[in-house]
Amino acid sequence: MAHTRYAFIKANWHSEIVDQALEGFLQVVPADQVDVFDVPGAFELPLMARDLARSGRYGAVAAAAFVVDGGIYRHEFVAQAVVNGLMQAGLETDVPVLSVSLTPHQYQETGHHRAIYCAHFIQKGREAGEAALAVTKLRRDLAA
Repeated sequence: MAHTRYAFIKANWHSEIVDQALEGFLQVVPADQVDVFDVPGAFELPLMARDLARSGRYGAVAAAAFVVDGGIYRHEFVAQAVVNGLMQAGLETDVPVLSVSLTPHQYQETGHHRAIYCAHFIQKGREAGEAALAVTKLRRDLAA
């Protein structure tokens, strides 16, 4: 049986933090089964997730972003739009789309906060990897 492939999309805003989600994901899912895609920011995740899911190449798509208050607009609006868009992409394509889109209540550009969120993204990436493996196995078992 061929191995299932997985897509992992990461937003480039705060890439030093967001990239940690991929590190965590790869602790669970073999790297040779993962295709990685970068997008400029969180808003681009749902469209890319939908396109990748529609391609028929992936058993699941994971999407990672760090949405923080930049002072220009309410980050809760962005986070909600992204998570809703990712869920819609999965529902439209019948391919699981997993979110590692995190929105802290407080974030400052300090070494302390960066360390906290880098560690958190590694954990969330591992959880997304576990979910990707579990949901593809469950769907494969249901189809059998």
